[in-house]
Amino acid sequence: MIEFLVYLFTMAGIWGLMSLSLNLQYGLAGLVNLGHIVFFMLGAYVSTILVVLFDAPILLGMLGGIAAAALFGGLMALPTARLQQDYWGISTLAIAEIVRMIFLNTPLGSPYVGRAFGVSGIPRPLRGLFDDSSAYNLFYLAIVIVCLALTYLLVRWLAATPFGRTLKAMREGDAVPQALGKPVASFRLRAMMIGGGIGGLAGALFAHYNAYIGPEYFLPVETFIIWAMVILGGAGNFTGALVGTFIIMAIYNSTRFIAPWLHIDAQVLGPLRMIAIGVLIILVILFVPQGLVSERRRRYDR
Repeated sequence: MIEFLVYLFTMAGIWGLMSLSLNLQYGLAGLVNLGHIVFFMLGAYVSTILVVLFDAPILLGMLGGIAAAALFGGLMALPTARLQQDYWGISTLAIAEIVRMIFLNTPLGSPYVGRAFGVSGIPRPLRGLFDDSSAYNLFYLAIVIVCLALTYLLVRWLAATPFGRTLKAMREGDAVPQALGKPVASFRLRAMMIGGGIGGLAGALFAHYNAYIGPEYFLPVETFIIWAMVILGGAGNFTGALVGTFIIMAIYNSTRFIAPWLHIDAQVLGPLRMIAIGVLIILVILFVPQGLVSERRRRYDR
């Protein structure tokens, strides 16, 4: 049970970075990104390629993954920055699938490295210093918690700056920020780059923790799981996004303990998890539309 809890909190921390990233783009700026998993994928693959194929230090590989995801976020925003929300969402979904198909069909080295085979044997940082895997997992959990805490402080600070207030104005529509002389397309590009970098960090952490990545980890359904975390916790509230992440990850990972009692086949358990998450999101939208931890709107005296 202790090993499971360590794993659960580690994965919740990694996916918490993804929910903070999406909450920055959607909760603050109103950008409907349906291809958010592409940042996670780029962070994982670029870090893996640099470390496994080019023998780069793990820290350099992770920084490369963050930079690649941030730059790709800017590239995504360049042709779509002036689109409306529905067209923006469709475009981002298509772009993410294009990138996944490229990795699905591209060999990264030998015939069994890349494509649908994925990449295995990804090194884990400072693994040689620990004889016990349980101790190392606790160490990696500490790394994830530090990254999550620093990212949380960063996005909270950004939300309180003029940059964050402009993003909130854009969320309500382009008319007001444009009337105030704000370059809306530029702000969208920067929001995508910052969110992309955070997503790249999550992907790099996941790759070096899991020691294996493959295209099956980056399907469109993963994006909708991130959306479920943000909607459940409360869009626009970073604390709520983390609360939603932990709840979704607890449902997603703890159902393995229920299956033996209910005599459920493993092939049935996966769809049941998604059904449970879907029902939970419907209930939240119906009865708590602002999420479990709603955004605190700032009010000014007259």
